[in-house]
Amino acid sequence: MRWDFILKAKKCKWCKNSFTQSRPLQRACSIDCALQIAKQEKITEEKKDFKKRKEKLKTKADFLKEAQIEFNKYIRLRDKNEPCISCGRFHLGQWHAGHYRSVGAAPHLRFDEKNVHKQCAPCNNHKSGNVIEYRIRLIAKIGITEVERIESDNKARHFTVDEVKEIKLFYKNKCKEIENGKR
Repeated sequence: MRWDFILKAKKCKWCKNSFTQSRPLQRACSIDCALQIAKQEKITEEKKDFKKRKEKLKTKADFLKEAQIEFNKYIRLRDKNEPCISCGRFHLGQWHAGHYRSVGAAPHLRFDEKNVHKQCAPCNNHKSGNVIEYRIRLIAKIGITEVERIESDNKARHFTVDEVKEIKLFYKNKCKEIENGKR
């Protein structure tokens, strides 16, 4: 059976030159291009395999760190038009997602949006969060009832790896919404 009446001119997947197929599923114009395509596909497959193996080696702490990065990014985006929660200044320096109750003191509140607000680096790093001023402005922002809820919340809660993955995905999507102007 002759295929030349069915086969049409195509572009080579590697060099992008036009060629006429000699076989129905031919993707390359020459053996050299076919070898390059096969080499590239092998590299891509190895990268996917490496990524899967790397994912399997992650600990809960690794997943928590990734989720915290997405959460902190969300807080900075959410509060981008607000001043530092502690000192009330706007400046051109670095901004953090400052926890009112620190992750070390209250790990169960690490992803509580009312516990975390935009904070300048000097207040967060050099003044240990500037907690007294933080509390004053936090009361003005969310109310005394919420501040007291945060301060009195000492119930230990532990996140599972699946919960942490969901949290990461949730805040990643919220960041995309803000960046795309949907919020």
